[in-house]
Parts: sequence; C-alpha cells; structure tokens
Amino acid sequence: MQRIALPLALVGVLAGAPALAAPSPQLSKLGVSTGKWVFHGKALKSQYGKAGSWTWHEDCRWSSNRLFLECTFDNTWSGKTVRSLVVDTYNTEDHSYWHYEFFAEGAGGAHPFVSRMAVHGNTWIEYGHEKQNGKRLRERIVYHFLSAKKVKVRIEISRNGHDWTTVDRGEGTKQ
Repeated sequence: MQRIALPLALVGVLAGAPALAAPSPQLSKLGVSTGKWVFHGKALKSQYGKAGSWTWHEDCRWSSNRLFLECTFDNTWSGKTVRSLVVDTYNTEDHSYWHYEFFAEGAGGAHPFVSRMAVHGNTWIEYGHEKQNGKRLRERIVYHFLSAKKVKVRIEISRNGHDWTTVDRGEGTKQ
C-alpha cells in the first residue's frame, strides 16, 4: 500500500477541523512582539509625576484563530503591582490597529485602556488619554523595535497633542 503525504492544513480540513490561516500582512507586523520579554525603565521626574523605576514582564502569543496578539503583563511601577491582559489586532473594517488592555490588579477593571495604534515600520505608537488633577491629558506609548530581541519604549504626555513630554523611558529584551 502506498502512503500519500497530505499537507497538515488539508488533514485538519478532512478531519473536520477548521484550517488556520496565516496572519494577514498587517497582523504579521505584530508578530515581532511574540515571546517573553522583560522591560526595565525609569519614570522621570516631571510636572506629571515623580521619579521611580519600573519592570514589566510581558508574555505574548497569537490567539488560536491568529487574529489577535494576546499578551499578559506583570508590571511593577515603583513598588506597585499592575497585572493586565493586552490584546492587539488589526481591524479590517476601519483599517486600523487597536490595543486593548484589561486590568486584573493594580488598576480599576471598569475602565480598560483602549487605544488606536499606529504601526510604521519598526515603530508602534499607542494613543490614549489620562486624567491628572481633573484634566484630561493626551498620552502616547512609543515602542521602537531595534531588532527582533530588543525594543526601546517611552511614554509621553501632552496637553495639546503637539508638544510631548517624556515621562517614562525604558528598554525591553526578549528572553
């Protein structure tokens, strides 16, 4: 009897399982973040906050349908623990990247961080808002991937959306 080798995707279809498609070119750009990362950084003394240090432990992988990048975070901000789940994706309806962060510890669960995200080459920018002293400030988190294993990050605040002050700066390394 002669054996016929079938592609794995076809075997899944014949067995009744859905075939998993490769991520779209837009989603593929997010793949650089898969894996386990450790970030170390500093909160800079500014009009927006006190100086301090922080550490992030990030673990990212694709969802089973390859449409969402799912990342868990265990962060320590100057001694305060924040644990969250982040989901990044590309939406084909509005042709935009989106970032969603849900908090389990260290921040209220009623207000997840939702941000439109720009991806330009090896730079990702998440745009959001923060309240400080009752005033709404613009915030952006800029990730600049230096390689597949190293990324620089900075968090910036603006009152007007044009003039940005860096309030946090750090670097991540893939483990």
